[in-house]
Amino acid sequence: MHPLLRANRNTVWAGLIVESLVRCGLRRAIISPGSRSTPLTLAFALDNRIESTPILDERSAAFFALGCAKQSGEPVALVCTSGTAPANYLPAIIEAHYSGAPLIVLTADRPPELRDCAAGQAIDQVKLFGEYAHYYHELGLPPMKRQLDERHAYLVRMVQHTCAVATHLQPGPVHLNIPFREPLAPVEGPLGAPFPAIDLKKLPFSEPPVTPLESKFAADDLPFAERDDVLVVVGPPETRYTDEDRQAIVKLCNAKSWPLVCDGATGLRGLTSECETIIAAYDAILRDTMKRHELRPGALLFIGQLPTSKVLRSFLRECSLLPSWRLSPSKLNLNASYAPVQTIPIRPSQLTLPDKVKPQTEFVGKWVVMENAQQRFFKKFFRDCTELFESKLTPVLAGSLPAGTPICVASSMPIRDIEFFWPANKKAFEFVVNRGANGIDGTLSTALGMAQASDKPGVLITGDLAFLHDSNGLLTNPEFKGSLTIFLVNNNGGGIFEKLPISEFEPPFERFFATPQNIDFAKLAAAHGIVHHTPKNWDDVKTLARKLPKSGIQIIELKTNRKADMRQRGELLGPA
Repeated sequence: MHPLLRANRNTVWAGLIVESLVRCGLRRAIISPGSRSTPLTLAFALDNRIESTPILDERSAAFFALGCAKQSGEPVALVCTSGTAPANYLPAIIEAHYSGAPLIVLTADRPPELRDCAAGQAIDQVKLFGEYAHYYHELGLPPMKRQLDERHAYLVRMVQHTCAVATHLQPGPVHLNIPFREPLAPVEGPLGAPFPAIDLKKLPFSEPPVTPLESKFAADDLPFAERDDVLVVVGPPETRYTDEDRQAIVKLCNAKSWPLVCDGATGLRGLTSECETIIAAYDAILRDTMKRHELRPGALLFIGQLPTSKVLRSFLRECSLLPSWRLSPSKLNLNASYAPVQTIPIRPSQLTLPDKVKPQTEFVGKWVVMENAQQRFFKKFFRDCTELFESKLTPVLAGSLPAGTPICVASSMPIRDIEFFWPANKKAFEFVVNRGANGIDGTLSTALGMAQASDKPGVLITGDLAFLHDSNGLLTNPEFKGSLTIFLVNNNGGGIFEKLPISEFEPPFERFFATPQNIDFAKLAAAHGIVHHTPKNWDDVKTLARKLPKSGIQIIELKTNRKADMRQRGELLGPA
């Protein structure tokens, strides 16, 4: 333990918290400034086993941590002071709850005598995040004694159990509330005085939880395994898809000759070398009533959440009385239609796949023929489209970005354009999306965290409002260690609202729903020392996409026409 962490009981306590977390596999901490959290900040900052990143805004810090956790699959610590500071974590914790991202939330607090008495920076932090935190505990105050105390052993056990919940027992966010009395800095005082070094060998550190060997389930034993008419529907995961999960899904569909309807954000569309039955243009195909009838399956298999497409969801409601199954070990109810669906509590990676591949059936053949025809239509349309139509950004990036690029996609129209127009290919892109609660909160910060945790340059695809909603994320720039290229579609307002009936009512539509901001993004970028580009044509966009910088942040702004683009998108897809 660092010598400064032996200064007083608070620094010893905080040092043991960090030591316990390191032994559980923690390697990253995101820290916001504050006084009451001084012992924790010191402990993380002085431990060279931890990548500690200071971020001023707690909301931005929480989403940055979320992006790190989603990209890496590893636990990330969040540290803040008392008062309203931790309240800013709530939106990211909600998203982490729905997506199983392992956030270890450490909130410093006032001691009991300074609560509920109008003391400064003190609110009721007990179970502040409610059911969204998968585990909560308030740690006791550090012991007064200057030698090893049974409470040190208690601390180690509680911290390691908390981490086990976040990473293995119920993956997602957990919350430790940690009160401290002064002195908070590593100084001597009435409650301080130098502490002797704690003998770590005498404390009950345990090894990280053993990951059990996944029990295997033969795909041929699935209750629908012999059917030729199964439609497989895969949306964003309730917990992170591993590479093994994605490989299992595409190999299952290939082996059984089942059409695979997969949301662009799943990353499955980049695995066409493994699967010949991927259907990417389902939203456009299913807008045709005759095709809906012709493509109706005999059974359904669901994995993850439902894709975003309202057209697909309405088609699935028409099929709600068909035999249906879901692969999911999660306790979350993902059945938004409430149709009868039998859950099989396994991950796709637990499937043992057959060696024999079934010849293409008539059912999957119909889907593949329509997919190919729709993709040919899209390809010709986008080839002939020369104006900066915002939906064209999707196929341009799919064709231009380096293989394996990690991509964060904002909610609202960007995620829908990915679903509508991201084609199947062999480039194995990785996607990070906040589709648990479907909000635009923290989009930029999530992308920055994703890029920080990746060993490759990352990309964010976002609209102007989602970007501005989290523009405080740019304050991270001096501490940012990754590479992020932001493709910013600036249509001066909320394009998704143009789809709503309220768009016909003016006033108040433009002012209260579209909410144009008229921001000069070049000046905003310059204020933060960030490179800004405004490409004049698609060739410029392709050039910028093909060679992403090795480090730093850059903004590539595409100025588009919101209303014209929405009309063009409707004409391209057809009536919903």
